[in-house]
Amino acid sequence: MDVLRGFAILGIFIANLGSGFSGYSEGAHLSGPMLSPDLDHKMSFLHHMFIEGKFYSIFSLLFGWGIALQFKRAEAKGINALPTVRRRLLFMLLLGAFHLMLWPGDIVFFYALLGFVLLPLRKLSNKTLVITGAILILSPILLYWLKMTYPDLNYPAKKLFETGNWADVQLNPKLKDIKSEAEYIAMMKDASWFDILKGNLAGFFYRYGYLFFVSRISKVLGIFLIGYALGRSNFYKNIAQHKKTIYIVIATGLLIGLPANFYLARYMTYYDNDYYNLKQNGWYQTIFYAFGVAPLAFAYVGVFMLSFQSAAGKKIMSVLAPVGKMAFSNYILQTLAGNFVFLPPGLGYFGQIGPFYYTFLGIGFFIIQIILSTIWLKYFNYGPLEWLWRSGTYGKWQPMRKKVGV
Repeated sequence: MDVLRGFAILGIFIANLGSGFSGYSEGAHLSGPMLSPDLDHKMSFLHHMFIEGKFYSIFSLLFGWGIALQFKRAEAKGINALPTVRRRLLFMLLLGAFHLMLWPGDIVFFYALLGFVLLPLRKLSNKTLVITGAILILSPILLYWLKMTYPDLNYPAKKLFETGNWADVQLNPKLKDIKSEAEYIAMMKDASWFDILKGNLAGFFYRYGYLFFVSRISKVLGIFLIGYALGRSNFYKNIAQHKKTIYIVIATGLLIGLPANFYLARYMTYYDNDYYNLKQNGWYQTIFYAFGVAPLAFAYVGVFMLSFQSAAGKKIMSVLAPVGKMAFSNYILQTLAGNFVFLPPGLGYFGQIGPFYYTFLGIGFFIIQIILSTIWLKYFNYGPLEWLWRSGTYGKWQPMRKKVGV
């Protein structure tokens, strides 16, 4: 699980560099030494095909899996885990709220909210969890069609976007005069940290308007349910016995997921405006997303499961484990690094680095995180935020430093 978390953190960081931190926009037609229209266009297509949605899906699977393990371990000890899990989710909610002030693209707050929804559903059988999860993953196809047909059903997202616009202008009146992405990027060059904080506060409404619009609630909850069934079933403890099932998952992810993701990338590259305007092409994009993203994400997990069974594979992939063990701390560290590199009070590269270069920037920083996490865990039991989270959950300070034998 730690290896998969580490892998997921890398993909999430690269995705977040494109969707938030970098400020890159192909439509802004900017120029610069780290902007290469042809390479950026091709790299962006590859991101849509192989990264978009896949890594938060892996993280969602691990979230449901992790909660199932907490209940199993407590049950084995004759303890009721529900109060502890609720406290864990509550402190996760608080930490996520803090992260939202640093970057409105946060997923921690959102996962904590949906975690409370998962708790009453955990009593369903594993078969029911998997079937319900699959239905929820596919449900955006119907939901998008309904919003196309009955636009009033998009009211929650519309209202949140309107509230975000109002809050943005109230907190930063200069936004009234912004007419294009290029003008916004130019304005950001003079922003202070306080301006950015104000933008992040308004960004909460944009973020949750977006999550409602793209039906992210049903997608993530569906994968939570499948992850919970996976964790409760002990499937992962008997990989050798379940190789046939894993091969089927991988084959399905490749045979269905790859073509679907290819067309998803095409629609995201050439018809993205249609998606946000509830057009027919947007519905096609939703179909390819539903049939492409989760299957390919599960295929990635299957490949890791099989690879981890060999001594060589385990040794190579275990390099990622320290990052995964400190996933929350590393996730926040990526936010701090992204803010420092791209926002004006820092290095100010907002809008000046395209997908080709920021992909390598993300990989380079991730390598640094591997090194830092490995060193940190030689001396400490937890990452700094994991320690704070765990201490809050159990109501007492947890032992941070590792005991050194004499």
